[in-house]
Amino acid sequence: MSRTITILGATGSVGASTLDLVRRNPDVFRVIALTANNSAAELAALAREFGAEIAVVADEASLPELRAALYGSGIAAAGGEAAVIEAGARGADITMAAIVGCAGLAPTMAAIECGKVVALANKEALVSAGEVMTAAVARTGATLLPVDSEHNAIFQCLAGNDPAHVHAITLTASGGPFREWEMERLHRATPAEAVKHPTWSMGAKISVDSATMMNKGLEFIEAYHLFPVGVEKLRIVLHPQSIVHSMVEYCDGSTLAQLGPSDMRVPIASALAWPARMDTPCAPLDLAAIGSLSFFKPDEERFPATRVAREAVIAGGAAPAVLNAANEIAVAAFLAGQIGFTRIVSCAESVLARGLPKPPASLDEVIAVDREARIRARETMECVP
Repeated sequence: MSRTITILGATGSVGASTLDLVRRNPDVFRVIALTANNSAAELAALAREFGAEIAVVADEASLPELRAALYGSGIAAAGGEAAVIEAGARGADITMAAIVGCAGLAPTMAAIECGKVVALANKEALVSAGEVMTAAVARTGATLLPVDSEHNAIFQCLAGNDPAHVHAITLTASGGPFREWEMERLHRATPAEAVKHPTWSMGAKISVDSATMMNKGLEFIEAYHLFPVGVEKLRIVLHPQSIVHSMVEYCDGSTLAQLGPSDMRVPIASALAWPARMDTPCAPLDLAAIGSLSFFKPDEERFPATRVAREAVIAGGAAPAVLNAANEIAVAAFLAGQIGFTRIVSCAESVLARGLPKPPASLDEVIAVDREARIRARETMECVP
């Protein structure tokens, strides 16, 4: 029996990898809705190829182009933030939440409210609204499956085991392109250098987050909500080869690790087929050819993002949402050439130091915290040279 699927963020890297697997399994999945920000022509082509019921652009200015591209296809076209949220609320058997940043928060929550399976590739949604989102999952009976390679690895390593027996969960990090750079050189790092990730092919924002280690900091916060073992049991280790995607150590001394190629189709396939498995076109690991795997302790002097994220988890309340919003603004400023590389994390930390609003208890309150934090981040960058 085929399963219906909605893909929020169909034209991004995760969306493209998801559709590649759907394309290879036409009898398994039936596409309901596809969304994009403003790539109307690409979205229309995908909607036609997969026979989607509706295609949605978040940017309403792109809607006329989308309608023209879908003319005569019988596929509905819609535009605007509300339309993207409605796409998430269509009740597909599985919804791939792959919209980058807090723009994906409301559509992801809409999918959770349907009580079905939500494959979560948008880490910012859980970082900013962890308590609100996990409460909604518990209330609706939805199944939240992690798609980030690290969290999916942990999910697989925990399968069939009692979480009470977990001694530690270790998130692995490649260290990004600047792992061996000295601080003086980091000050001069350019956007072009920051987006050249050594092992993964990702978008500009997440590539910069990897370079600052904020990506791992956000994943630390995400892991805190996905796997409630306590912040003291969560660890980070550098692993440049990106072969071991994460590990779970148990009380008896056993450590289970999930290994795989650096290809997002592996964790996506795990989520799409859960609780079963499905084939992927990824080449199997050749451990003999790889030769060796190395691990290093993170350097939080040069890369303080993981420390800042850990402190945000401990502070709780609005702190993670403020951190995420401030980081998004700072990364955008860096990519635009407005601030230096090392200012990204210091800007986010400065916004946190200005004080926190009350803990958000609803989606609207999370969005309000996010909006205010962005304003403060812009003010911080204007005040500090």
